[in-house]
Parts: sequence; C-alpha cells; structure tokens
Amino acid sequence: MTSLVLPDSRGRTAPAATRHRGLAPTPRWWRDASAVFAWGVSLFVVALWVAGGGLTAFGSLGEGVTNIGRLAGLVASVLMLLQVLLMARIPLVEQAWGQDELARVHRVVGFTSFNLMVAHIVLVTVGYSAGTDLGIVATFVDQVLHSPGMLLALAGSVALVMVVVTSVKKARARLRYESWHLLHLYAYLGAGLALPHQLWTGQDFKSSTVAAVFWWGLYAFALVSVLVYRVGLPVVRSARHRLVVTEVVQESPTVTSVVMRGRRLDRLPVRAGQFFQWRFLDGSGWSRGNPYSLSAAPDGRSLRITAEAVGDSSARLAGLRPGTKVMVEGPYGRLHTGVRTAGKTVLIAAGIGITPLRAILEELPAAPDGVVVIYRVGSQSDIVLADELLDLTRAKGGRVVAVVGHRNRERDSWLPVEAGHLGDAEALRRIVPDIAERDVYVCGNPGWMDTVIAAAHEAGVPPQAVHHERFTY
Repeated sequence: MTSLVLPDSRGRTAPAATRHRGLAPTPRWWRDASAVFAWGVSLFVVALWVAGGGLTAFGSLGEGVTNIGRLAGLVASVLMLLQVLLMARIPLVEQAWGQDELARVHRVVGFTSFNLMVAHIVLVTVGYSAGTDLGIVATFVDQVLHSPGMLLALAGSVALVMVVVTSVKKARARLRYESWHLLHLYAYLGAGLALPHQLWTGQDFKSSTVAAVFWWGLYAFALVSVLVYRVGLPVVRSARHRLVVTEVVQESPTVTSVVMRGRRLDRLPVRAGQFFQWRFLDGSGWSRGNPYSLSAAPDGRSLRITAEAVGDSSARLAGLRPGTKVMVEGPYGRLHTGVRTAGKTVLIAAGIGITPLRAILEELPAAPDGVVVIYRVGSQSDIVLADELLDLTRAKGGRVVAVVGHRNRERDSWLPVEAGHLGDAEALRRIVPDIAERDVYVCGNPGWMDTVIAAAHEAGVPPQAVHHERFTY
C-alpha cells in the first residue's frame, strides 16, 4: 500500500485549545422520541379521517375514489409539515439524528409527501368528475377556478414541484449549492399556500374541534419553529458574538483558511468538528449561506474554517478582507468528540475532509497510540494543514499515515490503485490492528466515505462507533 509519514513540521504551531463551553451530546433517545412524535401525528390524521366517516364513504365509485383522495391529501399535508419541521433545524432533533440521517429521512418524507399530494389531486379530480359530464380535465379546471383557495393551492403545488424536481440527484448535480438552497426554500411557500385551501374546503380540517385544534396547532408549531430556529436564533447569535474576519491564510493555491474573532465566544455551544452556515457581509453574495466545518477546535476567542475553492462561494473566501462582518447559523452536526464510545480513535479523511477531523484531533485526550490519522490524498501536493496535523498528533501520542495515489477505477475502494492488491478492510487492519476497538471518524466525498464505512464494519467496528457526516445537498 502506498503510504508515507507527513513531512516534518516547519515550525508552525497549531492553535492550542482552551476551556470553552462545549456542546453536551444529545441523548439518542431524543431520536426515538421525535420518531414517535412523527408517527403519532401521522396516525392521528388517519384516525381523524376514520372518525369523519372515512371507512363508510364508499357509496359509489366516485365517492370511494374521492374518499381515498381525501386520505392521501391528509397524509400528504402532515408529511409536508413534518418536512418543514425537519428543515427548521430544531437543535434537539438535529443533534439527535445528525445530518446524515436527517437528510435521508428528509428525502424519504419529502418524496412520499409529494407523491401523495399528486395522488390526492388526481383521485379527487377523478372522483368529482365521475358525477358530472365535464370530464377529468374540465373538472380540474372548474375546481381550480371556483373552489375557495384552490388557486393558491395550485401555486403552492407548483412551488413544491420545483423543490422536488431540483432534489432529484441528476438535477442537483447541475445546480450550484446556492441556487439549490434558494429553490429549496420554496417548500415553505408551498406549505403556506396550501393552508387556505385546506382550512376553507377540507372537511377533515373542520369536522370537529379536535381536528381544528390539531391542524392549527401543527401549522403554528411548524411556523414558530422556522421563525425561531432558522431566523431568530441565527440573528441573535450573530448579534451577540459579532464575528469579524481577522485573518485570511492561503494554505495552498486552492485552499484558504479564514480566522474570525468575536465577543463571548466561550458562550457559543459548539464543539470541534461541527459546522455552521456562514454568511460574509462583504457585498454581493452575502445573503447566500454556505456550510463550512471548523478546522480548529473553538478556543473561546476565535473560530477558523478551511475550505477548498470548488465553486463561486468557496473561491471568494480568498478575497475576504480583515474586518468583514460575519453572520452564522448553527452549530450543526454530530461529528464531534461528544459521541465517542471508546478510549481510542481513528480519524480517516480524504482531501479537504481532513479539516473537521483536524479540529476533532485537537479535542481528543492524549494517550499512547490513542489516535491514528489516516489521510487519503491523490498526491503529496494535496496534503492540507500537514504541520498542524503532525504537531497535534505527536502531542496526543498518536501517528499520521498518508495514503497517496490515484483513484482505483476498477473497483469501489478507499485505497489508491497502487494498493489494488489489498482488500479495503485488510488495509485498515494493517494500519490499525485494533481498529475494532476504536471509534472511527470519517470525512470525505460521499462515495469514498461509503467504501471506508463498509470497510470499517467489515473490520469489526460496530455501527455505533462509526461517525460520519455527508456535506451533500
């Protein structure tokens, strides 16, 4: 296997962490509690449909089709509101699930809600048309033009179609993150525009006091959550800490570090490895937030990010000037030392994915052979923050192994082509013989991470000891 020890430090000293207000890990039972809540409200909607005569409204074919369409619309509505809550960044939910699982659930719930919404529109239209001579298309047009709130609902449906279309993987690949993020916000608009139609014409929304209280309460809860956690909390934290850029360091021709200072940063509940949505108030583009992980452990005085120029927003980091004001949203993510399950650790990164793991390394306790850093790069010139990695790893009593070489195109593997004779799990065990007894942190591009995670499990690492976060959209 192609490997090398990183070159000796050239005197650059890694930032020393001081005592700060760390983020306590959220108990995993919060994940179970939030899942129970989601299933509970979904089943309660079905119960409301049953209580409203849903099981008996099958007197004719048209009535039966309309009735099934009603149920599809109800479940679509509650799933849409759950989507809004997933997007609201409620701290306990976000910390309990982590970005990987939250993104997966968000995607499943979103597509399910959209499919049910389409089924609702089609079934109700077909059901209504069964009792008229208008036909399906004319019935749909008549409903849109003459039913209260239907024009708004149609506009909301169009907004949701935009969100869903741009969430398909092939479409996402063609969009910049900033464009995708802006379009994704139309989900809020879609949910809001659907409300008048549901409340004015939906008999299940008005069938009883319990139904009215439930739906109004769920809409209010979703709205308040968004306003508090997506708007209010970021504004308050940005105003409280008053972050400004103090230093911009060109780590390589394509990688830039930005150091920021502010007030009372020891009161910011953040841990090494987490990320924020950053907005640099330096002119055009300031409104577009981008996710960057901390590349140094928070020390109560400053925060640092390190990013590679892969798009317009990351490229403009190199042009930031000291004194630029910064707004932040976060911190987010479960990729931090608070989720450790063992005494020893392996940090496995590819490319710029080393940055959050470098920060985590700073927070790990010192112990003989307590940490092993495995750094996968295409060439030695791709190594980032080498001196700091060496200084920190030596201070912790650990070691760094760089795995260098071109990607293996013949099979999915975390190893370079030069190590093609080795199995993925075998390579991990060679580097870290006791890897099954350690926590494993992984960060890199999603496909590469999948191969590392599979190899770690094959090498005996239990699922709860593998920690990762995908920064995809």
